[in-house]
Amino acid sequence: MTDVFVRDSPLRRSYLWQGGHTLRSWLLSTDHKRIALLYAASITLFFFLGAVAAALMRLTLIDPQGRLMSAETYNKTFTFHGVVMVWFFLIPSIPATLGNFLVPLMVGARDLAFPRLNLFSWYLYMVGGLFTIACLLLGGVDTGWTFYTPFSTMFSDSHVILAVVGVFVVGFSSILTGLNFIVTIHTMRAPGMHWYRLPLFIWGIYATSIVMMLATPVLAMTLCLIGLERLFGVGIFDPSLGGDPVLFQHFFWFYSHPAVYIMILPAMGVVSELICCGARRRIFGYRFMTWSLLGIAFIGFLVWGHHMFVAGQSMYASMAFSILSFIVAVPSAIKVFNWVSTLYRGTIDFHAPMLYALGFIGLFMLGGLTGLFLAAVALDVNLTDTYFVVAHFHYIMVGGSVMAYLGGIHFWWPKITGRLYSERMAQLAAVLMFIGFNLTFFPQYLLGYMGMPRRYHQYPPQFHALNVLSSIGAVVLAISYLMPLFYFARSLRSGASAGPNPWQAAGLEWMTSSPPPEHNFVETPVVTEGPYAYHEHEEQA
Repeated sequence: MTDVFVRDSPLRRSYLWQGGHTLRSWLLSTDHKRIALLYAASITLFFFLGAVAAALMRLTLIDPQGRLMSAETYNKTFTFHGVVMVWFFLIPSIPATLGNFLVPLMVGARDLAFPRLNLFSWYLYMVGGLFTIACLLLGGVDTGWTFYTPFSTMFSDSHVILAVVGVFVVGFSSILTGLNFIVTIHTMRAPGMHWYRLPLFIWGIYATSIVMMLATPVLAMTLCLIGLERLFGVGIFDPSLGGDPVLFQHFFWFYSHPAVYIMILPAMGVVSELICCGARRRIFGYRFMTWSLLGIAFIGFLVWGHHMFVAGQSMYASMAFSILSFIVAVPSAIKVFNWVSTLYRGTIDFHAPMLYALGFIGLFMLGGLTGLFLAAVALDVNLTDTYFVVAHFHYIMVGGSVMAYLGGIHFWWPKITGRLYSERMAQLAAVLMFIGFNLTFFPQYLLGYMGMPRRYHQYPPQFHALNVLSSIGAVVLAISYLMPLFYFARSLRSGASAGPNPWQAAGLEWMTSSPPPEHNFVETPVVTEGPYAYHEHEEQA
């Protein structure tokens, strides 16, 4: 695929970890690889904060009377869980970590286009996170992660402004990250790497960056309006002041539905890389895959109103948004079809990254199909604000995105660290995650169908058995999340040397040492073929 000369000396292998031991050398680094690791550590911290909140909710729901927490504490707990998981884990998880580490390597560049801006985006992320943690320490916020008005502007006595400022600041981190990726992909590709030679992970990051750049300013504007109304009584969303609460929902969901694709498009790119390497084949229908990624990003801007079928919008608007919601499923279905076609007659290796990729496909398909139920107006009217919506959201965002994120971490761990982990432990963690996730969230589909509303800490006794089953599944899921921490830590301490390319994978990132040297490549690589050149197993169409 490439003509690359790599000098794999011990000094170069150890640069990333041994190039500077001081805290200052990390906090002031402009190396995209180190910034990716800073993001990874920060995101892991916020993930476990959000997971603790989820665990407290599941413990509360074991008892139908919800005696572990008061209603107010429960509201604050699920709000904190949602705010942290959406804006401080799911949205930045793949772009800020794997994207930061891999985009320059995959396109043959020495770094991202704006290294200092990249470091600044991490500082913005941390400042936003500090506001959110301060909100928790001072008593929390009880509006739900959507900050629905007029409750968030006039009636809530909790620390809404702190939470809003935290999300506002972290939004600018997303904008700067997206800008950096777009400029890098446009201007810093290696010689010979034209658009149809880009790996699908790069296409996924590119489509995601477009959504970040165009949608996030709308969220920032909406949060500013919440602040103006709450602090100064300006009538924007509160009907008692002449405002319109439905206007807030239009603004909020115009960002927040595309944000779903900020979470899932990079995951699709990761899974494409894992499937091709695990099957030892080129991706089936490469150009269809690239355009379906861009198509999902484009159509995703047109379907925000399907969150508002019961909010009072026009019946005709609901019909239009329903049709568009079905249309956006088409490019998603193309991707699943092409992944399965790539696996067909492939030489499949069921290593841990491949198990995570297959788990992603299963969870994404189930979550996507139930999304069609919610896109149908008549069904959505009955399922809105029930646990059916909670299950659907988690199947796509958590089951899909986290499966892909962990699959990507396992796949590129040898490249990042230069060391191997325990394959058997990793395979067990992948299987446990798939089982635990389905055990946790599939019962919630049944609860929602039976009519149990979300965000309630007390419920009738007929829902008890399914809630207990869901809480048992959460324990299995927590074990699967904790296991990688142990075998990755062991890998750093005593793992075997990985070498430049332990998976025998195609791609520029595998053509340099592990970990990569300071400027990634000793000589600029020259690309002569398309991606995924697994010639020995390639089938003629």
